[in-house]
Amino acid sequence: MGDIAKGVLGGGWSLVAGWILPTAINLAVFFSAVAPGLRGTALMERLWPASSAHTMLLLLVASVLLGLVLNALQAPLYRLLEGYLLWPRRVYDRGCRVQRARKEAIAARIERTGVRAPIQAALLQERLARYPAADEQIAPTRLGNAIRRFEEYGYDRYRLDTQVLWNELTGTAPKDVGRQVDTARSSADFFVALLYGHGATAAAALAALPVGTPDVPLLIVTAVVLLLLVPVWYRAAVAATDEWAAAVRALVNTGRKPLADALGLVLPQDLGKEREMWLLVTRMSRRPYRPAADAAFAPYRAEPAPPGCCPPQPPAR
Repeated sequence: MGDIAKGVLGGGWSLVAGWILPTAINLAVFFSAVAPGLRGTALMERLWPASSAHTMLLLLVASVLLGLVLNALQAPLYRLLEGYLLWPRRVYDRGCRVQRARKEAIAARIERTGVRAPIQAALLQERLARYPAADEQIAPTRLGNAIRRFEEYGYDRYRLDTQVLWNELTGTAPKDVGRQVDTARSSADFFVALLYGHGATAAAALAALPVGTPDVPLLIVTAVVLLLLVPVWYRAAVAATDEWAAAVRALVNTGRKPLADALGLVLPQDLGKEREMWLLVTRMSRRPYRPAADAAFAPYRAEPAPPGCCPPQPPAR
């Protein structure tokens, strides 16, 4: 039992808090506000639980199963909201132009209000920080930019492409830092799951209107309220990326040294040399091997330890 609790409070907690819990909330709304209006249909009569205990069991099982499915589909779910999936090219380009103009407008407002209203300027700076540093990295949506800012952080500062070297970086970084990334991401996952679940539940409520149910006012109110909450959860997901970005920044800053050691490289003291080294590592990971890489990596390779000098130490427990 202790091992199960440890697993839930460890890596499994992100799954529970990020996907299963919001799925349970959405299903609870469906069962309480939408499903009663469908009781007269043959399908719902066949599937509706016989008792309240069976209803709770069905809610629990459905929440876990749907939460696992959403977790498996998180990449396309995020990409759709970021503007990378199913977006027509013309709409994508227009969204990028709008977001670039917003970034420039926020920067201009900071210059105008920086001295006279420092608190307002700090709030504007927080909004500006949700955009990537390079304008060519601008995405067509606010959530896309809020995520893209920390996806490009390692490359912008150190030429360490975290998109390419993510598994290596998280596998060698301090465990507490890696756990912070998972925990911080679960907050954004929570609101994304709520957003999609509210949209699906509102669609089900509207689809139930032609069935002839007497609960038409309840279905209409449920659909309207859920649709009004969708942009609220979107804004909350954007705000939740602040902690996620801070965790990824800590992962890059503190994980570079362990990653270099694990790759058999020596981290240069000169920042320019370090950027050159990580650029080589990124290229080595993305492109086929070429003999020129041997000479390029030579200045950064660590000297092998003498035989029998330093026996491997057991991992810390």
